[in-house]
Amino acid sequence: MQRGLEHDTEVLIRQVDGHLATLRTARGRHDLALAERLAASLRHLLRATTHACAADRARVRAAVHYFVLRRDARYDRLPVRSLAADQRVINETAQHLGRADLIVTADVPTQHSGPVQSARSVF
Repeated sequence: MQRGLEHDTEVLIRQVDGHLATLRTARGRHDLALAERLAASLRHLLRATTHACAADRARVRAAVHYFVLRRDARYDRLPVRSLAADQRVINETAQHLGRADLIVTADVPTQHSGPVQSARSVF
């Protein structure tokens, strides 16, 4: 069981890294610095919850899927979702798990502190 959880974590980390690589190739459409901080926060959350309860792992997995499964306006009728929406979901996940140190702010790339600005929950 333990090996399976670690494998699942590594698969999700690879998905985050793959999505970040895709964003790097999309010229000028995304705030790459913000995307990199969001990806780093997700990696930390994934590793921190590898052996956590199923509900916490599911919450982090949902945040990963929200970040990775972006809509692309070229292939979908829905508008492209902003990184700010991803940031809100990831920050709410970190806050819920008691990891305020992993909250990503838009203006300070090296600090992960401060309150979550959203009163709405995605989950």
